[in-house]
Amino acid sequence: MRLKGKILKWNEEKAFGFIVPNGGGEHVFIHKTALSNRKRTPQVNDVITFSITKDKQGRYCADNATFSGEKLKKKQAKSVSKFSIYLSVIFLGLILAALLTGYIPKNLALLYLGASIVTFIAYASDKSKAQRDAWRTPESTLHSLALVGGWPGAAIAQQTLRHKSQKRDFRIVFWFTVVANCSALAWLTSTDGSHLLELFR
Repeated sequence: MRLKGKILKWNEEKAFGFIVPNGGGEHVFIHKTALSNRKRTPQVNDVITFSITKDKQGRYCADNATFSGEKLKKKQAKSVSKFSIYLSVIFLGLILAALLTGYIPKNLALLYLGASIVTFIAYASDKSKAQRDAWRTPESTLHSLALVGGWPGAAIAQQTLRHKSQKRDFRIVFWFTVVANCSALAWLTSTDGSHLLELFR
């Protein structure tokens, strides 16, 4: 059910405020992330149409909020790219198989596994920061983690967490890190790079 009210208070620094519903009642908490138009700064007495939901602490707050005269944009379900997930799982499976057959040293396999776990956590942390309007993890950091071997974790995080999966420029650089990392791995396991591969033993 959609409700209507006016902005009673707004804290621009912390990006939240309160709505007084038409007809009275308890004031409703609203965070800027609940607004469909986040480019517009709410002002006192702005008319807001909204739905009621609960936050992680179980408290009631506004959601899917729009300013008066604006249409509510329906959220389209984002599809999960199974290709990215399958590619990551297959790659890590190949790394494990290469380890078991002695084709690559243990430390190199652990590097890929550890970097993937750390990168997944970094994506999860960045998404949480985005939802709280907190200081974000630099994209360069996420790309660096992918480049050193964490790209399987990044690919899985992008699809399962639905984070950084739609931004075209970011995705282009990400896939460049994948190609660069796989190329480096191929060179390390070749005759030319075998002497450096010994550093991981």
